[in-house]
Amino acid sequence: MHNHFNGLKTAALFGAIFSLLLLVGYAIGGARYIWLFALFGVATTAYTYWNSDKLAIRAMRAVPADPQHYPQMYRIVQELSQRAGQPMPRLFVSPTAAPNAFATGRNPEHAAVCCTEGILQILDERELRGVLGHELMHVYNRDILTGSVAGAIAGVVSSVASIALWFGGSRDRNPLAGIAVALLAPVAAMVIQMAISRTREYDADEDGARLTGDPLALASALRKLETGVQRAPLEPTPQLQNASHMMIANPFSTRDLSKIFSTHPPMGERIARLEGMAGGHHLR
Repeated sequence: MHNHFNGLKTAALFGAIFSLLLLVGYAIGGARYIWLFALFGVATTAYTYWNSDKLAIRAMRAVPADPQHYPQMYRIVQELSQRAGQPMPRLFVSPTAAPNAFATGRNPEHAAVCCTEGILQILDERELRGVLGHELMHVYNRDILTGSVAGAIAGVVSSVASIALWFGGSRDRNPLAGIAVALLAPVAAMVIQMAISRTREYDADEDGARLTGDPLALASALRKLETGVQRAPLEPTPQLQNASHMMIANPFSTRDLSKIFSTHPPMGERIARLEGMAGGHHLR
């Protein structure tokens, strides 16, 4: 069991976001059609989950990592995969100077880990090992499924709420309530989705540090990433916004964002937890 009860938090947040979808469906179509919105949510989630690797790799313009050109990355992932007793994912490199990394794919047998050129340049081998351990645990903890489900349902909530605003629904029963749901539901869905993403990042930090046995290496990498991302943030295009929750560091500028609208926990908190692990507070 994780020390911060993140699995329980994730389950509760999933219940909240799916309930929000049903609430929006009820506000638009009433009880008779609520099952249609549930079915729509499941179908959209399945499509996003099945194609998550292709979508994320394409968004970052990544190419397969040749073991001869990236022997360090290949060696680290091979060693950590064997240590975890899990399949080795495919490796990709994105030709961007912004330092980051992410994992994607529908399951451990069909997964991919991608590093940007920027992160390979600024991290030493020990720090890169910490980052890759983090990404592998996203794969082995099935976090790609978690993120895909949350993102897809949030997208459905926003789309359905927009339909309600423009075309109306069963608002004859309570017009003001219907309008309120249509306006507030997308914001609530986004907040819940981002809360789910933040809890999974904490788990991947903790489990990745256990896999490598070196929490301070990941803490050091996160410090460098925080500085590197602020120096060279990515442009928040729609494609990258859909993939940003997968990355180890928020790829966009965070100076004007509230914590509740961030896909990632504050770096200071993540680093403090990892340093606590190194001190024996959370290390099993």
